[in-house]
Amino acid sequence: MSEEKREKQEFAHEYASTSSEFEEFRKKMQDPVVVGAMLHRLTEERESANLVLKQINEKLDKLLAVEERLKSLEQKLAATAPAPAKGLPRELLLPEVDEEILAFVRKRGKACAEEVQAKFGYKGRNAASSRLNRLCDAGVLGKAQVGRKVFFIAKQR
Repeated sequence: MSEEKREKQEFAHEYASTSSEFEEFRKKMQDPVVVGAMLHRLTEERESANLVLKQINEKLDKLLAVEERLKSLEQKLAATAPAPAKGLPRELLLPEVDEEILAFVRKRGKACAEEVQAKFGYKGRNAASSRLNRLCDAGVLGKAQVGRKVFFIAKQR
């Protein structure tokens, strides 16, 4: 049997099967009890879907209310937060002494612990060095070693 003949037979068989299924369905649809049962089932499914959508909408409304509340709190917080120091990020607030040391280093271009010790009256070099290292850790100073001395350089604003 040729390929074309076989395909025609398969198509004819499939067509006959589908036609008979369609005819059965058409006959069932003429029965008002079947149509009523289908409409009832459709109504139940629609009510169920509407209930789910209602629950989703309620949850979305709650989320929107929470979002509005958060925005309101953020605005209040922003209004009460202190203004940032000029040239420095908002989160970096330095003690007065550190601000003075930073200004000293910026004015000179660079400074070592001994110079800061002498200028600010620290008893030991370690105290001045500790202050300078904290400013370095905070990201406002950089450091470079030249021989045995460590110089601290102000970073760009």
